[in-house]
Amino acid sequence: MRPLGLLFEEEGRECLGAHARRYPGAAMSLQEDPVQREIHQDWANREYIEVITSSIKKIADFLNSFDMSCRSRLATLNEKLTALERRIEYIEARVTKGETLT
Repeated sequence: MRPLGLLFEEEGRECLGAHARRYPGAAMSLQEDPVQREIHQDWANREYIEVITSSIKKIADFLNSFDMSCRSRLATLNEKLTALERRIEYIEARVTKGETLT
């Protein structure tokens, strides 16, 4: 995929070339001066940067959400494991003393 600036420049050249062939005297009036070309290139670059920045923000938001979800689920699992460990210790203690489980 070509950067937006190159795409605009190439399309501009094609349009100018076709117009210049039809109207040879008007070719100079349609060509962009270097300042206008730089301005268009700058805007194209800014739009490209905005798209990339937006995508990075979306990825960061997803990763933060995923992190919070994982932490919450792990905390829940930790609580369940702790409860099971305590129950096992209690049952082992009762078996060791010879008590019945009923």
